[in-house]
Amino acid sequence: MPRRRWRHCWRRVPLHALPELTPGQRRLSLFAVMVVLFLSALDQTIVATAMPRIIADLQGLERYAWVGTAYLLTGTVTVPIYGKLGDLYGRRPIIVLGVLIFLAGSMLCGLAGEFGPLPVIGDGMNQLILFRAIQGIGAGALATGAFATVADLFPPAERGKYAGLFGALFGLASVAGPLLGGWLTDNATVVLFGHVVAGWRWVFYVNLPLGVVALFVLMTKLPNRPGNDPGRIDWAGAGMLLATFVPLLLALSIGGHVRPWGSPEVVGLFLAALLGLGLLLWVEQRADNPVVPLALFGDPVFTRANLALFLMAMAFMGIAMFFPLYAQLVWGLSATAAGSALLPLMGGLLFSSIVCGRLASRTRQYKPLLVGGGVVLLIGIFFLAQIGPETGKWDSIWRMVLVGLGLGPGQGLYNLAVQNSVLRERIGVATASGQFFRQIGSTIGVAVFGALLVNGLARELPLRAPLLGGVPDLGQAQALAMHPERLDAATRVGVIGAFDVAVTHLFWVALGLAAVAFVVTLTIPARTLRGRDD
Repeated sequence: MPRRRWRHCWRRVPLHALPELTPGQRRLSLFAVMVVLFLSALDQTIVATAMPRIIADLQGLERYAWVGTAYLLTGTVTVPIYGKLGDLYGRRPIIVLGVLIFLAGSMLCGLAGEFGPLPVIGDGMNQLILFRAIQGIGAGALATGAFATVADLFPPAERGKYAGLFGALFGLASVAGPLLGGWLTDNATVVLFGHVVAGWRWVFYVNLPLGVVALFVLMTKLPNRPGNDPGRIDWAGAGMLLATFVPLLLALSIGGHVRPWGSPEVVGLFLAALLGLGLLLWVEQRADNPVVPLALFGDPVFTRANLALFLMAMAFMGIAMFFPLYAQLVWGLSATAAGSALLPLMGGLLFSSIVCGRLASRTRQYKPLLVGGGVVLLIGIFFLAQIGPETGKWDSIWRMVLVGLGLGPGQGLYNLAVQNSVLRERIGVATASGQFFRQIGSTIGVAVFGALLVNGLARELPLRAPLLGGVPDLGQAQALAMHPERLDAATRVGVIGAFDVAVTHLFWVALGLAAVAFVVTLTIPARTLRGRDD
């Protein structure tokens, strides 16, 4: 269809004129994509409580953030491609492909370091980072395909309750993930054929049976509705995305620790990212079917909702990724107990996501719920940032509940606002764009918070634990914090205090990001959600 006629497509092809699925087909389709979304969400949280033990086995605290960054980076840059492929060929084959790649990456992650250093790749930590990148390539198709499928099945006014349901599913996975990850890390170590398989490896292996179930449901229950976009994939734009964000994330990860911020390597990476961004904009302006349609940024709902989602994702990663680390190293909890410490946050998230989703469907309004959630989130993070080594169990629970209640509305309603603002023919691309901004926010958040953590420890450890003789090995400091019985009393207090200050500083940064996201949310236009006949 000529580009000049594109913006009028919604009126000529209303949703109610499209081929309808029976109620039974809709329910089965919804169940299928929920299984896929659960698989994707579970893997984002199950690894967090296992990371301290993984680092202790594989070494390399300075590469802590890259285990998450590699997964999020590849998952992020593939999201727009998967969204476009779904518009072209239908959702089911793309989701199935993503599941297969995801499972292959999971198997390889479980094997990281088992055979010692590998040629070219290097030690076990490098292997894990590479295999997490492969896992992320598959994961990019999962959430995007799930949300776009729901957009195919239901009009915006009906999507609110499903957006809330998906947010609740994410909350369920977020609750189950840390608990399962911690339990496996602490209790699942086994000896097979004389070889010890560490418990944390089952954090990745557990994806395999879940993946088999997901594949079965997808292949037998999810109808493959044909694509409605006659365009082609913008491979040049996809390449420019990679050329922009890989050097950016590398610069954020090594700046201030591996290399000074003003070093030629870091400055060169930032310049390469800036050049990549310029080329990306140039390519997308000329592409017939851009992977990131710049025309969509003319819509204030699309632009501001995605910006708020980007900032919220950064803030969330600063809490979800590093709170389990704090619980284990400062409070001395086991991996299982550290996972349990996230339960109040995830319970609050699950509750508010469901309630706000239903309210959005009933009132056909999303903005009041997003604004209310933002207020609660700011209060929750403010109190969370004031925890310390002496904070008691119940004192931490109510803080985490507030954070979860504030996060819940944004899990589905920002995406709903974006979908409501675009034409049906661009649902896949718009949904992918929303997922892209969420994931790039998460990716940059992990890199930024990881760099802040490493820099904070490098500053605090020499001041608080001078008997360690500086900070020759941050991995050693982490191991000492996990085994304080090896230290004298003064050094033990100093090491724990260094981690306390370094991690709580991250929570204050998360509060600042959430505050900016709240201001952006206030500027999002309030539009009524469309119904089936609109």
